[in-house]
Amino acid sequence: MPSSSLLPADPSVLFTTAGMQQFKPYFLGEKSPYGNRVASCQKCFRTSDIEAVGDTNHLTFLEMLGHFSFGDYFKKETIEWTFEFLTKVLEISTDRIAATVFKGDDKVPFDKESYEAWLKFLPEEQIKKGSREDNVWGPVGEEGPCGAANEVYIDELEVATLVFMEYFCVKDGSLTFLLHKGVDVGWGFERAAMIAQDKKNIFETDLFEPLMAILPADLPERKKRITADHARGIVFLVSDGVRPSNKEAGYILRRLLRRLIVLMKDGVDPQKIFNLIIEKYKDSYDNLDKDAVKVVFGEEYKKFNKALSRGFEELKKIKEINAKNAFKLYESFGLPYEVIKEIGGSKATVLTQEDFNKELLLHQEVSRAGAQKKFGGGGEFSPKLHTATHLLHAALREILGGRVKQMGSDITSQRLRFDFSHPQKMSQGELQKVEEMVNEKIKDDLEVKIEEVSYGEAIKSGALAFFREKYPERVTVYSIDSFSKEICAGPHVRRTGELGRFKIIKEESSGAGVRRLRAILE
Repeated sequence: MPSSSLLPADPSVLFTTAGMQQFKPYFLGEKSPYGNRVASCQKCFRTSDIEAVGDTNHLTFLEMLGHFSFGDYFKKETIEWTFEFLTKVLEISTDRIAATVFKGDDKVPFDKESYEAWLKFLPEEQIKKGSREDNVWGPVGEEGPCGAANEVYIDELEVATLVFMEYFCVKDGSLTFLLHKGVDVGWGFERAAMIAQDKKNIFETDLFEPLMAILPADLPERKKRITADHARGIVFLVSDGVRPSNKEAGYILRRLLRRLIVLMKDGVDPQKIFNLIIEKYKDSYDNLDKDAVKVVFGEEYKKFNKALSRGFEELKKIKEINAKNAFKLYESFGLPYEVIKEIGGSKATVLTQEDFNKELLLHQEVSRAGAQKKFGGGGEFSPKLHTATHLLHAALREILGGRVKQMGSDITSQRLRFDFSHPQKMSQGELQKVEEMVNEKIKDDLEVKIEEVSYGEAIKSGALAFFREKYPERVTVYSIDSFSKEICAGPHVRRTGELGRFKIIKEESSGAGVRRLRAILE
């Protein structure tokens, strides 16, 4: 099967991060028109690795070799073929291979079947029992198929993940068995190439060597790797329709573009690299758009370049760069965290992404509070209406579908305003259903639970998130029964029964593909 776009059909995830995403319906029992065994080379983009780029094996854009079973082969065959590929195709000696299997917990049992399958090929000391965090995969988004996973290592470098889909995970984290078991195997193509070509790191493979060769000879190795990775990411993101902005996918693209613009002062010629990437990949991906990449980069360069020199001058004056003054540089001159960290050098030792993100979130909360005061006639922000907003969001997703997502909100002591993605005007029937559903949850007097967890745990549990890259490592999650679960800074009421009667007073457009609701509590 051909690769799907980097922009997934599933709105609950920012980018395509795995080959299985386009096949999700077939894991859930829908009949596959391609048969029960498929394979693909999927282009992927992973934002979690932006900070690690520059080392020997991390990338933002990557290709994932995958093979998938929809109710066909399962653990025994998959592990047998994996070992065959490692030892017979890649010619890796057994002593270099290791695997991990899930050790089990109160929800998913020990993966005995995988463990025993690996024992036929590897000695016991080369098979480790791993935790849920590493050896249970999925779901992608709020809910979906998931299961125990095996990780496969060569010389302690992870090269493949074998996911055995046995369960469906719903929003509240509970599991039910899938009607048909599935297999999702993913091999990092760049890492596989590194092993096949007997290279020390992925940047020495023939995938990257031509790109590295045209960079300035005196450019430090780490900057060469960042340039090569970010240039590939830019080409593929732009060609799949992403454009620079200050939110979501556009925000990630802007970070890559601006980091590359800063590297131009070291003699990097981005256009030359873009053209080489397109030439190298055009036979495999026919949508690569040289003109679009040129235009997007040129426009971003003009926007950013004016502020860049002023920002650098200001940065030079700072003796020690911390989260507060780094955020000021970002706010005033548009310098992203990576650029501040890079240019700041030893002055930016104390600056961390986590602290910078906290400062960003704090600013957003202060800005929101200021807006609430301004538009609410000086009144206080209402925890009741804040809780009602969570109920409204959940009800909209129930009535209109899971593609609905929050695009903005404004809450005062008197009313709430909620913007959400939806292509058309809501009917009176839909508005009535949403209103009735919210009031039903208020009548049920449900407890509003609060817990502090890691961002990763929150997302795995099905909590909705809207800033993605901008959350700190620890976040607060507010849950209302199994109906609503969101990462949020609060505050909220303790029980929904405190809210009174919810009433929608207006539905209107707020831009292309975005609707706006105004509501009150009576």
